[in-house]
Amino acid sequence: MWRIWRRVGSLSPLFSSPKSSILRQDLIQAPYRLNFLGILSTENGTPATIGFFSKEKTPFIAFVLGGPGSGKGTQCAKIAEAFGFTHLSAGDLLRKEISSNSENGAMILATITEGKIVPSGVTIKLIRREMESIENNKFLIDGFPRSEENRIAFERITGVEPNIVLFFDCPEDEMVKRVLGRKQGRVDDNIDTIKKRLKVFAALNLPVINHYTRRGKVYKINAVGTIDEVFEKVRQVFDDCKQMIK
Repeated sequence: MWRIWRRVGSLSPLFSSPKSSILRQDLIQAPYRLNFLGILSTENGTPATIGFFSKEKTPFIAFVLGGPGSGKGTQCAKIAEAFGFTHLSAGDLLRKEISSNSENGAMILATITEGKIVPSGVTIKLIRREMESIENNKFLIDGFPRSEENRIAFERITGVEPNIVLFFDCPEDEMVKRVLGRKQGRVDDNIDTIKKRLKVFAALNLPVINHYTRRGKVYKINAVGTIDEVFEKVRQVFDDCKQMIK
């Protein structure tokens, strides 16, 4: 049985055509209880048990998508503080794995440097590990899924869809300027890699956004403006979804 959640409001539609009204339709959420074990897979496909998903309360999951430099991480930090979410950055988890000198680290580094997508099983394993270790039941998954293959793998492995999807829409020139100006010492913060990442984003991430748009789950955020100006748009989304967030 499916439960229908009425969305109180929405931000600007993802597309300008009349069909964009899909963003204002009812938000459909599967009431998975997640009280099963052994459904998550390691990167070699072997079933793995995850304690988190055996909890009684269904987690609230928000995917946070947008190109590199669109402001996802900055806004996630503010959402976490204002609304009590745990922020899981797929990019940060991958970079942490690189610095740990694990057997996957070299492969992840080479993949990111080429602007390519890290294998789904690797990223989901890292996300799973963090979720297992945290008592909170509200998660922002930042920068994942980055492709339809990522999305399908996440839903197949976990048995759930996100409750909502935030899409930070930002012009390419602005994203390049932000990434090159942040000077955080990331291995992927250089002009060649950023341009590769933007091409990959356009080719692979937009189909994910389109899929969830059809599901009525996408909130498009105009990411141009000051941090506080953008956050006011984000705040409206979470205020509108207050009844869904337990």
